[in-house]
Amino acid sequence: MFVRLLGTGTSQGIPIIGCHCPICTSTDERDHRLRTSALVEVDGVNILIDAGPDLRQQLLRCGVTRLDALLLTHEHKDHTGGIDDVRPINFLMKTPLNIYGQPRVMKAIRNDYSYAFGPDQYPGVPQLVLNPLQPEPFEVKGVEVIPVKVRHMTLPIFGYRIRNFGYITDASFISETEKKKLMGVKVLVINALRREQHYSHFNLEQALAIIEEIKPERAYLTHVSHRLGKYVDVSQELPQNVFLGIDNQLIEV
Repeated sequence: MFVRLLGTGTSQGIPIIGCHCPICTSTDERDHRLRTSALVEVDGVNILIDAGPDLRQQLLRCGVTRLDALLLTHEHKDHTGGIDDVRPINFLMKTPLNIYGQPRVMKAIRNDYSYAFGPDQYPGVPQLVLNPLQPEPFEVKGVEVIPVKVRHMTLPIFGYRIRNFGYITDASFISETEKKKLMGVKVLVINALRREQHYSHFNLEQALAIIEEIKPERAYLTHVSHRLGKYVDVSQELPQNVFLGIDNQLIEV
């Protein structure tokens, strides 16, 4: 089982347009971050988590030509704005792409990409099958996926557990009940926006506290903003089993 961090940045990515801070002007490629997304490869099944505006670039960079499912955490555009870019995958696989998420999220996708669902579709639109989820386990080609309920400020969103891997992004709260769903994972990816507290995202201190509770063998920080700091500096401050995620990083679980 492998997890590739396709992107580890916030909604604006790093560098941010017009920003001249030390992080945005860094020459260290590890400080450059596309919008947050991940690809899980398990038993020959490719499961994409979120499809932001950088999806085309991300898939080209890692050479992905097959997707078996797309799991959406929530409907914000930095997580759904690249769905049209699955069209070449449709052509290559000659099959629609199954998308999974909360009913509210599926409704938003149908509205945002209405041209893909209307009665008079022009040739070449993305072929999408929407699968509304309840917070209960389901399967993608025999691989069990467990939704994990978290909150993004007041917005209910999903994280996901796939076997020994847990993925949480854009969260600012997770209940004790939902934390139990993550117990026993070997690898946890979790958002850590910045050092200061934020109203809708975990900051570094909060993310590290949850990692300490869950106790994975390894944890990787994602959805990172330029306000967290340079990779080389932040990495020196982290516990031995916690790492600042890097774009296109491949993690064996």
